[in-house]
Amino acid sequence: MRREETEVLIIGGGATGTGIVRDLAMRGFRAILVEKAGLANGTTGRYHGLLHSGGRYAVRDPVSARECIAENRILRRIIPHCLEDVGGLFVVTPWDDLDYADKWVAACRECGIPVEEISPAEALREEPLLNPEIKRAFRVPDAACDSFEAVAANAASARAYGAKVWTYHRVVEILRQGDQVIGARVRDERGGEDVTILADCVVNAAGAWAGQIAAMAGIEIRMRPAKGTLVAMNHRFVNTVLNRCHPPSDGDILVPVHTVAVIGTTSVPVDDPDRYPIERWEVERLLAEGEKLVPGFSQMRALRAWAGVRPLYEEDTQDDQPEGKDLRAVTRGYAVLDHQERDGVSGFISIVGGKFTTYRLMAEHAVDVACRQLGTRRPCRTAEEPVPGSEEGRYHALGWRLKGREREGRQGQLICECELVHRDQIEAFVRETGTRDLDDIRRGLRLGMGPCQGGFCIYRATALLHEAADTPVEQANRAMSSFLAERWKGIRPVLWGDQLRQAILDRWIFERLLAVDRLHDET
Repeated sequence: MRREETEVLIIGGGATGTGIVRDLAMRGFRAILVEKAGLANGTTGRYHGLLHSGGRYAVRDPVSARECIAENRILRRIIPHCLEDVGGLFVVTPWDDLDYADKWVAACRECGIPVEEISPAEALREEPLLNPEIKRAFRVPDAACDSFEAVAANAASARAYGAKVWTYHRVVEILRQGDQVIGARVRDERGGEDVTILADCVVNAAGAWAGQIAAMAGIEIRMRPAKGTLVAMNHRFVNTVLNRCHPPSDGDILVPVHTVAVIGTTSVPVDDPDRYPIERWEVERLLAEGEKLVPGFSQMRALRAWAGVRPLYEEDTQDDQPEGKDLRAVTRGYAVLDHQERDGVSGFISIVGGKFTTYRLMAEHAVDVACRQLGTRRPCRTAEEPVPGSEEGRYHALGWRLKGREREGRQGQLICECELVHRDQIEAFVRETGTRDLDDIRRGLRLGMGPCQGGFCIYRATALLHEAADTPVEQANRAMSSFLAERWKGIRPVLWGDQLRQAILDRWIFERLLAVDRLHDET
């Protein structure tokens, strides 16, 4: 069995994990991050795409609200190319309590969140599809964020400082010597090889799976995982983040992200963060709530539904808590658990709770605790130094992206027409990352994320994976089948109208023409 040694091992390749490995590397530590799938494959890649101003939490969770607005300002400096400054509106609809708005404004000001009231008429000029019956409207500094790109940028920064980032390496054992964690045994999910990683400190940043990782070390962490379902609509019919000005509830945020608009979320307790089917009632509720923000919303074309599992945590959670307790009442703050102090087990730290907007702060706090366990003090610099690529501009709207390509004279083969992904981009991505996974390419380039959901591009990308990346035919075919299966999970809950017709067409292409349903029989 191969053996590696490092100072710090990080488990989890989401925003928090990659933020931690970047912070460690910048402080001069030798660090290795392991992730059981691709980067941002878990909760980080399954949320709205919203950079919070903190307004959502100002009344109920002011600590989280203050953290959000502080980190909002920092992330605008260090990952600007991952953000689109669309701004946000909190609006009072006819279904909302008018008195709540004044309470909310006061809470925002107490938390340091800039709020500007504008007239409903001005809000409607900015967003013509907004409900014309709104009573009040307030501007806040929300933004849209590409979490896939942000995670990739943090990982790239960590590598530039000497860290190692291993995707598709699953932790199968936490190694202990008495009351000390000394590392982990991980399994290469592709090659099948086990690797022993010895470390002075292990940081558990596995999000909703943190309890499972801690259990491998003989430690109990009572997580409160909550499923949040979202629906992506087929085009971007708003250009501002729209929030209902009321206590947080289902389907009260609409976020313009790249070429689509995303509405969410629900909040449903789950026992297993790997098993959380999307229920029909969730989709119906989201579409019905969307009507209150944008009349006609439920008649618009829904592309897909998906869900992420929030890594909620309450230290004093009791087994006898009442069934059906509203998990929205659980703080969106985070906790760094020093297991040396908490459980008498040294060399092990867990970070739980939190949200994407506060990932950098969470990482800073976790690394401070790691420094304390390791008996050293090294300052954090992640709030000052931008990640690689931050100096580059980025077009989010398709029209501007197309204009940019024409100006550059790039006439390469167009593989994904919905998202304007060209052959040269895929070849470069595969060359730089070494991936042979179409979902990795999707996360990196938005391949197959448009209205056809891969129907017109994935067979092209599969051929390119075989030809340009020298991927064996059998492996390329498996990658295509896996991609289609994952897309189907999200399409199935919204099979009606135009999306049903699209699904039937896709089925004709892949089963009647390409016979993908018989590929495994022949390979």
